[in-house]
Amino acid sequence: MEKICVAVRVRPPICHENSSSTFWRVDDNQISLHKLHGSPISCVSYAFDHVFDENCSNSDIYELLTKDIIHAAVDGFNGTSFAYGQTSSGKTFTMNGSSNDPGIIHRAVNDIFQKINIISDREFLIRVSYMEIYNEEINDLFAVENQKLQIHENLERGIFVAGLREEIVNNAEQVMKLLESGEVNRHFGETNMNARSSRSHTIFRVVIESKGKDTGSFGDYSSSDAIRVSVLNLVDLAGSERIAKTGTGGVRLKEGKYINKSLMVLGNVINKLSDSAKQRAHIPYRDSKLTRILQPALGGNAKTSIICTVAPEEIHIEETKGTLLFASRAKRVTNCAQVNEVLTDAALLKRQKLEIEELRRKLQGSHAEVLEQEILKLRNDMLQYELEREKLEMELEKERRSHKERDRYIRDQLMMIENLSSLVSDGDGSSSQGSMKESPIEECNNRGDDFKTPCFRAAPKAFVAKRSNYSQLPDLSPLPDSFSDVADEDTWFKINKGYIADLDSLQTTPARKVQSFPPEDVTPLS
Repeated sequence: MEKICVAVRVRPPICHENSSSTFWRVDDNQISLHKLHGSPISCVSYAFDHVFDENCSNSDIYELLTKDIIHAAVDGFNGTSFAYGQTSSGKTFTMNGSSNDPGIIHRAVNDIFQKINIISDREFLIRVSYMEIYNEEINDLFAVENQKLQIHENLERGIFVAGLREEIVNNAEQVMKLLESGEVNRHFGETNMNARSSRSHTIFRVVIESKGKDTGSFGDYSSSDAIRVSVLNLVDLAGSERIAKTGTGGVRLKEGKYINKSLMVLGNVINKLSDSAKQRAHIPYRDSKLTRILQPALGGNAKTSIICTVAPEEIHIEETKGTLLFASRAKRVTNCAQVNEVLTDAALLKRQKLEIEELRRKLQGSHAEVLEQEILKLRNDMLQYELEREKLEMELEKERRSHKERDRYIRDQLMMIENLSSLVSDGDGSSSQGSMKESPIEECNNRGDDFKTPCFRAAPKAFVAKRSNYSQLPDLSPLPDSFSDVADEDTWFKINKGYIADLDSLQTTPARKVQSFPPEDVTPLS
């Protein structure tokens, strides 16, 4: 376990204010706020691993803060170095520098290849990529067509950006040309505080693969040899902004909101990591693309250094205090860095070894420079093939998931239809049974008589007991034996089952001659 190395850099003042009543003073590794003619202000003093005053150079910062991390990355450790601070405090100058004073990124690239040339017992493969996080969207600075890229994670590669273009390089000059082409695609804008303000976070990533050189012949190559794979992130963060000072509006205002939001999430992550393990709760890495990509560097498997840049002017005292508080909390964060060795075929160096050696044997009679150019071209072509294959695999997996979701949706719909059908059939059966209970007797005329015999219609799939044709008639017929103009009260009650009606409201129906009963004056035949 080792703590993050934190340093503070005070940039030179833009304009000298003679009327300033307070100023920041640097003493060794401490920075404190003082009155112009008096003692230091209490409780406004901070100590860090390194504090650089306005007279320091990028060379001093690199030698004391970043060089050890670069060398560790060559040896197989993950490394990260990034600049943090308010807008116009010198972050981009610290990372990129100038022609007279190159920044951390340029010095790190030169140092990597110098150290590789010294190591004679290992074979190295270097590939680089360059991305920016603009308005919470990841864009590829090497290929402008690759925009809105997604973050993925697996056991072999860890956290990575899918579809990000990578270039295999052999020397520092190639990297510098790639960086220049990437800077052209980066988002910059003008504000009241900076004529060329960074409007996005940029991450320059170097993947270093190395393997011990084979002592045997080509045929003795063993696929089980361990490959060291380390990732180096050099990050230039956009600066936090106050709208009242930057005077931004429209597109610049929208950019500033996204910048401040991602930096706020970064601060929350640092706050959680600075707590003790018992008090530490959920760490919100996924709340921002920046913290998600830098997750291994923040409390993970990496050696990390942070350079916090501050502005010395009195009008920026509050912003400077906020930056120093962030640096103080980051100083308490610990990482667990270890050498990354890959034993599977996940390492690109191992997958390309056989093809490269075959090409070397074919081109042994050619000029050495031509040979190296052909090898580099082959490696880049193979890398592009790997990226395309990875992209197709992710698209195929996405298509499989969509098919599974569609099949699951269809099954759910079929189950719902089946349940509804069963409910409807049950409802029909119950309603039919209810109707039978209310009026179970239906009229049916099997003999063609005028008066129909009552009968029962059975419910579906039910047993019915039918009255025999030879059974005796009930004692009381539902109709009287003879009709008369007036029915007595007992007969009325029997016909209507006790119903008492208002006789004045009854309406008579037209007379009807009944043929089924013989008239009274006809004597039945004997």
